[in-house]
Amino acid sequence: MTGYLTTHVLDTSLGRPAAGLEVVLYRLDESERTELARMRTNDDGRTDRPILPQESFSPGTYELVFMAGAYLRKTGSAGAEPLFLDEVPIRFGMADAQAHYHVPLLLSPYGYSTYRGS
Repeated sequence: MTGYLTTHVLDTSLGRPAAGLEVVLYRLDESERTELARMRTNDDGRTDRPILPQESFSPGTYELVFMAGAYLRKTGSAGAEPLFLDEVPIRFGMADAQAHYHVPLLLSPYGYSTYRGS
């Protein structure tokens, strides 16, 4: 099996999945940043398919950018402008060409957390 990448976003302030949040995936090669995918989360806070599917997977350095500000504005929990959190970038490496990488985001208007999930 070839590796792949998924994500899941939970809104910890509202206690529910973050539906409709835009997520952008980039591959980083030295000074080059290439957009690979742009998706929105579904009602479960996940994308409908892997954000980096098996047929496109290769080890390397990547960045997921979560468009938190637009989501927080839509839910009415953004707070005053300028927002404390707007775009949330998470840069990470994927070394195992056979692994499932899962990068979740736990989000609130004033903080976030991530980890390598399963």
